Amino acid sequence: MQALILTTDRLVLRQFSLSDTAFILELLNSPGWINFIGDRGIRTEKDAEEYLLTGPMKSYQKNGFGLAMIALKESGEGIGMCGLIKRESLADVDIGYALLPAYIGQGYAYEIAAATLAYGKNELGLSRIVGITDPKNEHSIKLLRKLGLQFEKMVKFGSEGLESMFFGISW
Repeated sequence: MQALILTTDRLVLRQFSLSDTAFILELLNSPGWINFIGDRGIRTEKDAEEYLLTGPMKSYQKNGFGLAMIALKESGEGIGMCGLIKRESLADVDIGYALLPAYIGQGYAYEIAAATLAYGKNELGLSRIVGITDPKNEHSIKLLRKLGLQFEKMVKFGSEGLESMFFGISW
């Protein structure tokens, strides 16, 4: 049984487990992920398993939080990922999110991201959360602003050193 993190009206956010490898393979190879987050070279279920073990699952152990599965409350079907990430390269915890293409534009990203910010503030006691996005990712920019994050600066981010927009919110 995967650990439940939070629920909203329509969604459940739960920790990933190794049973989610097929889902990870699909999400990390979706066009939006490749275009705006980057190709992680995840091509097989073994690659997806390694991603889960060294990414989200390692973060749960090290930080007590990490990227997690977004599932529809009614069916349990996985539709994306959302969570808080503590990166070596950033002073602050940042929020990350991605949805499978079929679930974009239905308010799911805002619903789960708003709940995740509240969780970070109220349950984890974070006083600041940041968000980083590709300047071409209009949906992500709009979502970060709707969540109350303010644009602060452009930063070089990721292994490719691409320019990204850096947003933040403090309480």
